[in-house]
Amino acid sequence: MSYSILRNEKHKRNNASKSYMHNERKNKNYSNKNIDLERTYLNYHIKQPLGRYEKEFDRLKQENNLKGQIKETSVIVCELLMTSDKSFFNSLDENETKRFFQECFNFVAKYKNLGKENIISAVVHMDEETPHMHLSFIPVVDSKDKNGNSIRKVCNSDYWKGKNSYGQMQDAFNQYLNEKGFKLERGETSERKHLSVEEFKQVTNFENTQKTLKDITLELPKVPDIKDIKNKFFNRDEQIQKEIIEPKDKLIEKLYAENKQLHKELSSQANLVKLAQKYHDENSNLRFEVFQLKSKCKDIEIDYKTKIKILTMNFDKKFNTLSKKYNRLEKAMEHWVNAFEMFVIWICKKFDLPGSDYLIREFEKEHKVSLDFRKQLKNLDKKQNKDRQN
Repeated sequence: MSYSILRNEKHKRNNASKSYMHNERKNKNYSNKNIDLERTYLNYHIKQPLGRYEKEFDRLKQENNLKGQIKETSVIVCELLMTSDKSFFNSLDENETKRFFQECFNFVAKYKNLGKENIISAVVHMDEETPHMHLSFIPVVDSKDKNGNSIRKVCNSDYWKGKNSYGQMQDAFNQYLNEKGFKLERGETSERKHLSVEEFKQVTNFENTQKTLKDITLELPKVPDIKDIKNKFFNRDEQIQKEIIEPKDKLIEKLYAENKQLHKELSSQANLVKLAQKYHDENSNLRFEVFQLKSKCKDIEIDYKTKIKILTMNFDKKFNTLSKKYNRLEKAMEHWVNAFEMFVIWICKKFDLPGSDYLIREFEKEHKVSLDFRKQLKNLDKKQNKDRQN
């Protein structure tokens, strides 16, 4: 089963800005090689800050009327990293992943009556190997002033007051997620930052761990036989049994149990590093494949744009040619109409016939045709529209 993971980091005013630059992806370069900047567009906020964390602290402290004496050495921002392992997220679809981080946000807002208004930023990173959320908040607690009035105060030591305060939050966090339908075991609270595979190997002493695993023996050492001791010491066997054999047996059993547990932990640690190395290698291969696909897409895009440009040029050329022909035809028609009207008038005068209008009407009536080419065009358009409808 997967684990719920909750880590805490405290920031004073002088280092809150570094957290802002990393979490909000404001840097140009990152030492963490697991960050894939080409996937950064997938990151999203549940609550987005208006500016740098230290500036947001000042703004929210004033807006929410938060009390407390703040010094240069005071912790003004607590940053929680909230996530699980990769196999857990592989089992969720996009909507369930978003619901998971939304519930993480809701948990912090409700825990110790913090309130959403005192959360500075909640950003989900999807551009690393495992999705996770950085939630930065002001450590605010309910308190009383000198006159006994209820106030809200900024005080990191009071927020994390009590023995095993991180552990208590981890317990509550895991219980809350399970109540919301996410079946997770309780993880360990830690203030560790993200480590690369190589850094993780150094911290866990991976190479020595591998050697130690090979050298560990899980067999119980041979225990002296009481009969052999009896043969040598006769009546002293009872004293030997109580003072030597039984204490040695208990010590051996204890050492065996500890050795077995150590072997289990070292094996788990070694397997974790191997798995991290595997994902690191797979991620490198995927990045190379993405690079190749991008190159192909770029070539296709260039080819596509070239074809579009050629087609556009050919279309513009044909359009211009047709436009010129149309203009010439339109002018020719205008000249023909004028010449025809002048011809009809000339015929009427030449042969002493009634007016040209009368002559045209009689001709159109007898032959059932219109000599007005504009009307002919309209009639032709109507006929074509009628044919399309049928």
